[in-house]
Amino acid sequence: MRNLMIFAAILIGLGTFMAQMASRMTPAAATTTPLIAASAVTVAQAGARTLSIPRDSRGHFATDGRIDGQRVNFMIDTGASVVALNESSAARFGVRPTPNAYTARVTTANGTIKAAPTRIAMITLGDLTVRDVEALVLPDEALSENLLGLSFLSKLKRFEYANGKLVLEQ
Repeated sequence: MRNLMIFAAILIGLGTFMAQMASRMTPAAATTTPLIAASAVTVAQAGARTLSIPRDSRGHFATDGRIDGQRVNFMIDTGASVVALNESSAARFGVRPTPNAYTARVTTANGTIKAAPTRIAMITLGDLTVRDVEALVLPDEALSENLLGLSFLSKLKRFEYANGKLVLEQ
């Protein structure tokens, strides 16, 4: 349990550091895709796959994705160490943790919550696919939206905020 707490603290610290670095990034060059309201755009660039996600009406970066081929909504959270799914979404993908599987403690805006560690075989956003992604399952009352955190984002070539969009590249 002590090792798990140390690991969680390191992940939270890494998430905070990455969020600070992302906020300091300069806008991308003019090669980014034009803004298309309320939808993510996938662009192929010389062997790279890029997804450009505009801000939603709340100022967040939300997008549809797929977990093991099934549709799921995500809010991209560069401050989250791992992908976080609520129980309802996880159950749709066959992940149903038992009560004793909730061994991790995570600190959220709503306080400290118990979560169940898991791994996701494949997450797809547009043309971007990341395999073997660390995730946590949280109770529905603790997590209203699924979060796409650094356990997904860190496996990309880059991600940056540019011209009012979040740009992901693989």
